[in-house]
Amino acid sequence: MMIRKAVPADAFQLVPLIKHVEESNFMLFEPGERKTTAEQLEKRLSAASDESLVLVAEEESELTGYLFAVGEGVKRKRHSVYVALGIRQNERGKGRGTELFLALEEWAKENALHRIELTVLEHNKAAIALYEKMGFQVEGIKRDSIWINDSYANELYMSKLL
Repeated sequence: MMIRKAVPADAFQLVPLIKHVEESNFMLFEPGERKTTAEQLEKRLSAASDESLVLVAEEESELTGYLFAVGEGVKRKRHSVYVALGIRQNERGKGRGTELFLALEEWAKENALHRIELTVLEHNKAAIALYEKMGFQVEGIKRDSIWINDSYANELYMSKLL
């Protein structure tokens, strides 16, 4: 397995992977709701800034995971990034998430970042276990923030300080 920075050509594998991950019902978007095209993502990856990073996990020329770290241009928030992570269902539990986070931390330290933050659905126990293993701590609960499967779900705010 290789972890690397995404390039524009990855968009054509990355869009279907993102949509596959969203079928898990552990993400903000419902299955089929995201309308991003490969061409749109290709442009976004071409215009990447120093404030953000997209990493991919690749196995035998197939993308198996991704990590988006999105920074803000606001001067008071330049020390932090917000993270979204996704792993192909049959590849979960094989260390891809861990490796993506290790690569993110290396990049974050090189860029003098201080804070990595994310939200996670409270019932996504596997993701929470990964985040805690990587040093993230729960900062708060956003109660009833998501309507999923005909009921409300809580989101946890988590962060890691470097």
